[in-house]
Amino acid sequence: MKTRCNLTALMLMLSLFAIGAKTQDRTCGIDVSYFQDSIKWADVAKHPHIKFAYIRASEGTTIQDIRYNTNISDAKKAGLLVGSYHIYSNHSTVINQMRVIRKLIKKNKQDLIPMLDIEDKSEKGQSHDPKMECVDSMLILMEQEFGVKPIIYTSYNIYNKFFSDIKYKKYHFYIAKYNNTPPDMAYTLWQYTEKGRCDGIKKHDDFCRLNPKYTLDNIKIPASIKQASVATKK
Repeated sequence: MKTRCNLTALMLMLSLFAIGAKTQDRTCGIDVSYFQDSIKWADVAKHPHIKFAYIRASEGTTIQDIRYNTNISDAKKAGLLVGSYHIYSNHSTVINQMRVIRKLIKKNKQDLIPMLDIEDKSEKGQSHDPKMECVDSMLILMEQEFGVKPIIYTSYNIYNKFFSDIKYKKYHFYIAKYNNTPPDMAYTLWQYTEKGRCDGIKKHDDFCRLNPKYTLDNIKIPASIKQASVATKK
């Protein structure tokens, strides 16, 4: 009996070790902005699990990230896959926000599908819910611009409140939820911490992890679209 118990315990330990190893091997990514200050991307790229980065380009029409061009260029040189994100604002028209996006986000420099960041920003204790008819228009215009549906970044609460409708099922979602894995939903990327640390970045950063059901290929811009954008540029 004692031998059998010891064998069972050993098998359980090996099983847990294998699960842990599998979790550690899961591909990770980060998203950054000027808040992270100057980034040493060559050091970031040495991290064994970080394979991609989403980089802030703009917010509304009044904020254009001062480190965007440097970040996207240096991250690519370091060998990371890169994508860009725009933070939606209720205070700017969709047309004007799209003008900013077209100005900053160059299609031929993107490896990953673009991202629209939908946040529940508060001011003086007041919640600012997104104007969903405007969000829908931006999603359509971004798809027309880049040739692929944008990934939607938002919190788990905002997802449940605004994005559970069937019309959003064809979109990839990047969900921020820090306590545990987002349950009962089809997320593609899970932002599991806003306090991640790695060499090359002085401050805390957002870390995300792919849903085990997906691979990086699911969030890459299709090769045909990339080739078309390069040909157009020429």
